[in-house]
Amino acid sequence: MAKTLPAPEQEPLALLADVNAALVETQNIRAGLQRALQILAQRRRVLQASVVLKTPDSSRLQVAASEGLSLEGQRATWAVGEGVTGQVVQAGRPVIIPQISQEPTFLHRTGRRRRNGRSDTSFMCVPIPDGRESMGAFNVDLAFEKNRDYQRDLRLFQVIATMFAQAIRLRQLVEAERQRLLDENAHLKEELKERYDFSHIIGTSGPMRQVFEQITRVASTNTTVLIRGESGTGKELIAHAIHYTSTRARKPFVKVSCGALPDSLIESELFGYERGAFTGAQARKKGRFELAHGGTLFLDEIGDINPSTQVKLLRVLQEKEFERLGGVEPIQTDVRLVAATNSDLEKAIAANTFRDDLYYRLNVFTIFVPPLRERKTDILLLADHFLEKYATEHGRSVKRISTPAIDMLMAYHWPGNVRELQNIIERAVLICDASVVHGHHLPPTLQTGEASGTVATQSLSEAVAAYEKDLIQDALKTARGNRVKAAQLLDSTQRIISYKVRKYGIDPRRFRS
Repeated sequence: MAKTLPAPEQEPLALLADVNAALVETQNIRAGLQRALQILAQRRRVLQASVVLKTPDSSRLQVAASEGLSLEGQRATWAVGEGVTGQVVQAGRPVIIPQISQEPTFLHRTGRRRRNGRSDTSFMCVPIPDGRESMGAFNVDLAFEKNRDYQRDLRLFQVIATMFAQAIRLRQLVEAERQRLLDENAHLKEELKERYDFSHIIGTSGPMRQVFEQITRVASTNTTVLIRGESGTGKELIAHAIHYTSTRARKPFVKVSCGALPDSLIESELFGYERGAFTGAQARKKGRFELAHGGTLFLDEIGDINPSTQVKLLRVLQEKEFERLGGVEPIQTDVRLVAATNSDLEKAIAANTFRDDLYYRLNVFTIFVPPLRERKTDILLLADHFLEKYATEHGRSVKRISTPAIDMLMAYHWPGNVRELQNIIERAVLICDASVVHGHHLPPTLQTGEASGTVATQSLSEAVAAYEKDLIQDALKTARGNRVKAAQLLDSTQRIISYKVRKYGIDPRRFRS
């Protein structure tokens, strides 16, 4: 049975649908334009066609896609305003030339047209709109026909030019957004690398220098690292420093807090699952091992994982492969594992809650992060760092910590380590209404030197005396032990300050250095 041709009024609609499909179904805009021009050549008996676009600096026009052009024609360029094509782009109005041979201003920039027998060539140039301007032009060559309805063809080509404009603009927006995300990603990676570079970890004490040396030695390798230390000592910061100082710095850093995940979820989080692996698994999900491929996987609180997950984790470390939950195909993994724990793994092994073979796999290179009480010389450095950080963050004008407050910080035993110090300094910045943090801005645990959270009973005169002593010591510190200057700072006299110094047993000489 013969195929029925579309009705005349339906043919343009079918053509436009096919052109639209060509533009949206291809990822590359030039390929989409090329396919659209091929459809026009087949369906509208177009001799040749081209899409001409402005260069990125908008100084010239060049062929972006073409059908029927020679190699020389495909390399053609125009200045904006040059020739028919350049004038159409500049003016934003279409041009119809029924017979090219009768048009002396026609440049033949894409190649001289050949006359087929006695027939001439008709040329139509339609601007490709871009707001109030034109981003380029759509050129079409047709066989000259005396009775051709040029206005009808012009309307069709104008619609197609508009479709070209929308497709080009959409791809430009997508590409701009993609580039923005790439730039932002690169910027964030560099920011993270700078933020977590171990040179930014604060500490000059002997134990911390040893930690820095260990980081330097192990970072450039692929060795599994076990970071041990009390809660709040900065184990995650050490893990970040290892990753961002390693050759994997541009690859993902993926963290899993094992203690925060219930036993029923830890396995699916680490290894992922297939669709239908369990109730609610409606789609495949990648696990953390897959997400960290090529980079570093940080398993925090690894001492809290259950025995069944320990077995699978041991296999990954040994075989470098795993299966998703509900899956049967092994997945190869290239991951550098960094684990951390504040647990006593040796006791856990003795209690049969942690596998000894997994322990030996993890315990290849161990870094012990010292508690804050063992690095007292770092307390002032850390306190000043947190003071500056939170003063900036909260918009406060707090500049320094008074000497008595420093003495209180140094006397405290810091069961919560650096995290506790960080929280205490932030609290002090928030409640401080002057430029100096004093002892009364610190929590009761530090004011009493006790960890009970209670404050010893104190009379009014004792409280006033303690506050007065605090102010005098702070003034002497500012004046570098000079009693005259300290008196001026406190709007008092040297005689009164000297009396108070003797009364409270303050030694001004300690403030001179």
